[in-house]
Amino acid sequence: MKTNNKKISPKTIAVAASLAALQIGAVYAQNLNLDEVVVTASPTGRTKMKSSDSVTSVGEEAIMRSGATSAAEILRSVPGIRAESSGGEGNANITVRGAPVSAGGSRYVQMQEDGLPVLLFGDIAFGTPDQFLRTDFTTDRVEVVRGGSASTLASNAPGAIINFVSKRGRDVGNAVGVTTGLGSRLNRYDFNFGSVMGSDTYFNMGGFMRQGEGAPYNTGFNSQDGGQLKASVTKEFDKGSYVRVNFKNLDDKTPTILPVPTRLSNGKIQTIAGVDPRNAFFINPNITRDTTIDRHGNQVTSNPANGLHVTSRSIGLEAKLNLDNGWTVEEKMRRSSNGGRFIGMFPADNGNGAGGPFTGTMFNTSLDNMDNLFNDLKASKSFDMNGGKSVFTGGLFTGSQNLGQTWFWNQYTVGTNGTWSAPVSSGWNTWGGCCSRTYDMKYNVTAPYAALNWEKDKLTIEGSVRQNNMSATGQTFKGSTPTNATALSAASWSAGSADTVNYKQNKMSYSAGANYAMTKDTALYGRISDGYNFAADRLLYGTSGALNGGKPVSFNRLQQQEFGVKHREGNLSLFGTFFMAQTDESNYEATTQKFTTNGYEAKGFELEAGYRSGAFRLSAGATITDAKIKSSLTAAEVGKKPRRQADLVYALSPSYRTGDLEFGAAFIGSGKSYGDDANTITMDGYMITNLFANYRINKQASAILSVNNTFNKLAFTEVEGDGHAARALAGRSAKATLKYEF
Repeated sequence: MKTNNKKISPKTIAVAASLAALQIGAVYAQNLNLDEVVVTASPTGRTKMKSSDSVTSVGEEAIMRSGATSAAEILRSVPGIRAESSGGEGNANITVRGAPVSAGGSRYVQMQEDGLPVLLFGDIAFGTPDQFLRTDFTTDRVEVVRGGSASTLASNAPGAIINFVSKRGRDVGNAVGVTTGLGSRLNRYDFNFGSVMGSDTYFNMGGFMRQGEGAPYNTGFNSQDGGQLKASVTKEFDKGSYVRVNFKNLDDKTPTILPVPTRLSNGKIQTIAGVDPRNAFFINPNITRDTTIDRHGNQVTSNPANGLHVTSRSIGLEAKLNLDNGWTVEEKMRRSSNGGRFIGMFPADNGNGAGGPFTGTMFNTSLDNMDNLFNDLKASKSFDMNGGKSVFTGGLFTGSQNLGQTWFWNQYTVGTNGTWSAPVSSGWNTWGGCCSRTYDMKYNVTAPYAALNWEKDKLTIEGSVRQNNMSATGQTFKGSTPTNATALSAASWSAGSADTVNYKQNKMSYSAGANYAMTKDTALYGRISDGYNFAADRLLYGTSGALNGGKPVSFNRLQQQEFGVKHREGNLSLFGTFFMAQTDESNYEATTQKFTTNGYEAKGFELEAGYRSGAFRLSAGATITDAKIKSSLTAAEVGKKPRRQADLVYALSPSYRTGDLEFGAAFIGSGKSYGDDANTITMDGYMITNLFANYRINKQASAILSVNNTFNKLAFTEVEGDGHAARALAGRSAKATLKYEF
């Protein structure tokens, strides 16, 4: 039999998928909520059907069905978003539409909480935004805007905005819940309570507490320990005006999940005897002390069991005033005090590659000061123009982000059976003393912006610009390198290494788009955007004096073009988008200690669809991406695929209700990808299966069972360039929740 090996292009697959989806319109149901008003990256709020942005909303019910255990896992069901959730409940890698994950974090994506950024930068080493964000019963929904106005209605968000929207207390269900691990020691308690206080005032309050290990990592101690409390009070006035005060207190510890020892064979990742990447965790009761040096030069001892310990205390003010003559004024302000410590064990080698002891580097990084203050003030005026309705918005965003960290990484000899030696190298000497550092930085941003929307009959035209002005000031220090490899007192922060940072950057972003309603159920849209990301700590510790204002400072740029269709017909709900993206960036990666300057190009198609027929429903999303490295300091990488970028990622979530029982699954998959930019290491594709069942005991009580990675699939998401260490998605875990609503 003759086999046709001709490769089918991603564009061909995308067109076929769109046509097939349109043909089955009589079967598929509308559950994408295309008439829902989206407030994220929108000057005045607009329905998905009338917007020229690619928008996805994930509601509380969908979050429950997905089996997500972290903010990053929720995003795995969103088309166009690539969320590597293998780092636990923080330190996730998130990107959009083929833009690279070249170091970590979410460089081109801004994570927001109620419309303001969690952090000004998404890719801070050891301090990513998702670390300071938790979802619980207070979360109403997650809004994701990809491309388009994200580049102009937020700073450092050229690719996408992910906004976690909180409940406000009016017309929301109150609930308490108790969750326990099945086969693991975990107890968690959630609650949310909202109520009116008179005819025009209402409040909401909720959060969670937890303690235990949390499968699949059997740590032997309380690696999950802490909680969150959130509250808001809203006072309404005439014409929809309101004033709101909100508060958050987060103090939580979770295990830091880092790569584990592996090896390579014929370009494929191989596991090592005694090390299962799905649940390996080497910090245990055998290692209870790690003594480091703080930013003042004092010795401090911390317990590695604390893992990723974060604190975030914030207070905010929000107001909306609907004035006469078509004027609306909106104000959002939040001040946050963020800090903590990042402790995790990173394998510096794989020992003998056959299960023997290896060298473990204790990533012990103190998050000394990550406080911030953000304010977004805007005014909108509605008026008639050329026979259509127009809204002009002018605004000013100001932000101040502190960034103070101290790195001190001791090394140990670690056995795959959990044994630990005394330190074999102090942080002064680890990796040649490259990474003993302390710095205290402050970044200020002033960004005026303007947007104009015009709507007439079936046509909507939108345009916006933003002028980002950033200044950076501060100092960095390195440690001296003593001849005694283990003595902490043999060295100190070197005054001679002090490097002053004092520079400014200014860049203008723009976006323009149009949406045409062919019918009330079908709309076409297109948009172009050009946005920038200013780097923070990734620029530090390069050439001395390079950041003192005397030389140009590099930045990251992302340009996008997109064209899409939104369609509903009977039981059908569809959202499909063709996209192209061009990225230029400079970067520093801590684990390889390398600076890079690369250019990337990506094109593809993202599809979101819904299905509902009687008691059965289905939501689905898929992204096809053809990405390439267009330029690089390493010539051999040009034309290759960016590391960790698969041609296809998808999520499929069916569910069925019969009587008081609803059950379903979430199938989350990825095609193969490469672990390095030279494309010498192949990471196999995978499909993860999550299951859930929800039994309604009575009108108020329900029991929920969820199983993540049901078939315990080994799915690698990243690997070091020489293959000595790799990180995989967590193995199988299960939990049960009893929820009471009132």
